[in-house]
Amino acid sequence: SRMGWMTTPDGREGWSTSFLRKGHGVFLVDQPRRGEAGATASMTNDSIDTWSEDSKEYMPGDQAWYTHFRIGRVAPERYEGSQFPEGEEAQDQFFRQMTPNTGSFDMEANVAAMDEVMQDVKDMTGKKSIYVIHSQGGRVGWNVNPENVAAIVAIEPGGAPEIGSEQYKTLLAANIPIVMYFGDYIDNGPEDIQSTSFWKSVRDGAVAFAESYNKDGGNCTVVNLPDVGITGNSHFMFQEKNSEEIAQHVENWIKENVK
Repeated sequence: SRMGWMTTPDGREGWSTSFLRKGHGVFLVDQPRRGEAGATASMTNDSIDTWSEDSKEYMPGDQAWYTHFRIGRVAPERYEGSQFPEGEEAQDQFFRQMTPNTGSFDMEANVAAMDEVMQDVKDMTGKKSIYVIHSQGGRVGWNVNPENVAAIVAIEPGGAPEIGSEQYKTLLAANIPIVMYFGDYIDNGPEDIQSTSFWKSVRDGAVAFAESYNKDGGNCTVVNLPDVGITGNSHFMFQEKNSEEIAQHVENWIKENVK
């Protein structure tokens, strides 16, 4: 939910406040059917974020997410050198920020919602949005109307646009600068955990996208944080102990690449 951008599990200021301090207007959005935008006509039956058909008891995938998003193998264990806030209270707050899907993911509805939001932002401010996307939100980000987008900052998106696809061509034609950030425990994650190979595939796909995008005249940077000396980050780098250092890295990229 957007709470993850407003605060951190250990109670520090989130990126929303950080970027306000850096001089940006900040607009936070929950996807339709998720978080505070939860109203829907039908329950979800997606994957592990689902309801039991027999009991209607909600069954969140807390432990699965903890492992898949590279915080540690099994909660409360954290990987060596982890920047994830330690302690039972921080872990509890982190899990409380996980909100259920109240309806199945609908790409068309999500894209339409974001297009409306960014049109509203443009109407209010006279400026296009620097669109910050994360995880599943990345799938939405590649599909929005580029007329309202000044740049895309992708925090471990769930994948990059397929090279040569309509998404790819649309972003390229609109000259949208893109940066994609990836954390730690990808090249050095446990080899017996499926998520390690998954995130390697996602990161390597992003690198291939960037190489092609730049070759075709676009502007895309992939930042593998350990390569720039920033280590210990999970999928939730914007909530971790060094979140402000990463925010400043993002801000530096914005100043250099967004006109």
